[in-house]
Amino acid sequence: MPGGQRHAPKPGQARPSQPRPRQAVAGGSQETGRDEGKIADVIGPVIAAAGMDLESVRVSAAGRRRLLRVVVDSDRGVSLDDAAAVSRKLSAALDAAPVMGDFPYTLEVSSPGVDRPLTDPRHWRRAVGRLVQVTAADAGPISGRVLAADSDGVTLDVAGDHRRFGYAALGAGAIQVEFGHPQTELGATGDGH
Repeated sequence: MPGGQRHAPKPGQARPSQPRPRQAVAGGSQETGRDEGKIADVIGPVIAAAGMDLESVRVSAAGRRRLLRVVVDSDRGVSLDDAAAVSRKLSAALDAAPVMGDFPYTLEVSSPGVDRPLTDPRHWRRAVGRLVQVTAADAGPISGRVLAADSDGVTLDVAGDHRRFGYAALGAGAIQVEFGHPQTELGATGDGH
């Protein structure tokens, strides 16, 4: 769900005392990582106020511009309208702070894809009802449906057996894409919508 906005410094907004950030190169740079941390500090509160979680911030070169990719998520998901609304708020916050420097940039706000690894309790909670593949410390690779997730661990249905795992015993989980799986188990209403 990309939502993008383009920005350029406004006349009179140049910050000569600000060092120009280096553009990202293949593999990234240490300075880019610091830039991303500073950007996260500015936009994190805006995203939290919108009832969302900041999943990642990435800055890369895109010709003469910089591309700022922000990934957000929430328990209710992220619609196109949500992405557009938070994009406008982030744009205002970034224009008011010097974290993007003097380079023009494009802001892209999206939600995580199905290929995002399940690493935090909130990721597992949002995957309830989904089939996942994960490596467990005592069981090796397993495949099961997420039945429940809380702050301590996750309960999986593994071939009809309900098994509880603490997060420390699990690697990063991966959602398995299912075709033809009944939608009612994935949160749809009884009429399939």
